[in-house]
Amino acid sequence: MAEPSSKNKWFTKDVFNWSLFDFANSTFATIIVAFVYAIYFKKVVAANQPIGDLYWSTAINISMILVAVLSPVLGAASDHYSSKKKYLFFFTFLCIISTAFLYFITEGMILWGMILFILANIGFQAGLGFYDAFIKEISEHKNYNKVSSLGYAVGYLGSLASLAAVIVLQDTPRLTFIACAVMFFVFSLPIFIFVKEKKKEITGEHPNFIKIGFRRTLDTLKHIQNYKNIRIFLFSYFLYIDGVNTIIFFSANFAQTTLNFSIADLILFFIIVQVTALLGSFLFGWIADKTSTKKTLVFIIISWAVLTLSVYFANDKTTFLIIGAFAGTFLGSSQALSRSFFGRLIPDEKKTELYGFYSLFEKTSTILGPLTFGLVSWITGNQRYAVLSIIIFFAAGLFLFRKVKENPAEISGV
Repeated sequence: MAEPSSKNKWFTKDVFNWSLFDFANSTFATIIVAFVYAIYFKKVVAANQPIGDLYWSTAINISMILVAVLSPVLGAASDHYSSKKKYLFFFTFLCIISTAFLYFITEGMILWGMILFILANIGFQAGLGFYDAFIKEISEHKNYNKVSSLGYAVGYLGSLASLAAVIVLQDTPRLTFIACAVMFFVFSLPIFIFVKEKKKEITGEHPNFIKIGFRRTLDTLKHIQNYKNIRIFLFSYFLYIDGVNTIIFFSANFAQTTLNFSIADLILFFIIVQVTALLGSFLFGWIADKTSTKKTLVFIIISWAVLTLSVYFANDKTTFLIIGAFAGTFLGSSQALSRSFFGRLIPDEKKTELYGFYSLFEKTSTILGPLTFGLVSWITGNQRYAVLSIIIFFAAGLFLFRKVKENPAEISGV
């Protein structure tokens, strides 16, 4: 009798241990990507030279392109061998070690500062596809919104813990890189120790995993026309999440450059965003369950466009902080509901492979949006016009997303 009870309960030990990995990797997203190392690289490593922005964006793009190429292939191999945990462990370890070594990066070490960041970001980003794919193993279909939202909410707790470390170590920023590596390591352990991966028997030959990965990836690409619903969603997701990712990458830059935010102001801004993002993950997860995931995502995408427009008119710190509070509520929910919505559309036997394609579209979206922002800012000499350019991505993404069927007749999505 215990088994049915377990299946009906969405908050299980597996779900809790899985969600702690979101806490772990959020330390990297906050300390390295969004805040401390991003600023440290520009101001210290690149001696605050304007070309430092080019070096930083180049490192981001190189890592994202490599991850975009790797994710579907490794995901396909993972599905064949039922080995998500093995790949997740490898990329997590790569990120942790590379992050720890950032401690040794000092002024003028631009090349090594870029190389270590590229390796760390590859580890962080590539691991997400394997982590996301576990959601179909640890929860029932009806609970995807709750479980995915919980993961992002716990992740924002990780971001808040990271900001606490930043405040304590703000006079010695290099120590925050060590703190980040330690927190990532400690809170990633539960998923590796306690969450069991469902294994399947492999019959016939045992070819090289790269061959398997490429073979299955090519097979999916060849028959992608049979996944029309999934294909439309992925392109819509590429566009609207591009807008979200561009805001993530440039919010601190805009605040500091255009609105003259101090480090203390930025810390306050990030705290507000993380708290509201945590609350928003639960709020919109609940709303999606009460209404529909698609309708909720449509509302969120429209809200992003409105908030982006409001940033164009923001002239003071208080206004920007208020906008940041609202943006935070949509940040976690747009990511969490997109992940759970995609999980409803894909067949179980290709879950990691297709989450690899999901990861591919997400990672490549971090190239086009930031590039557009940077070009518009450079050509016009005004970041406000660059902010306006982001609205195009939300509008185009919404147009495609409205064509996606939330409950396709067949999960293969013809």
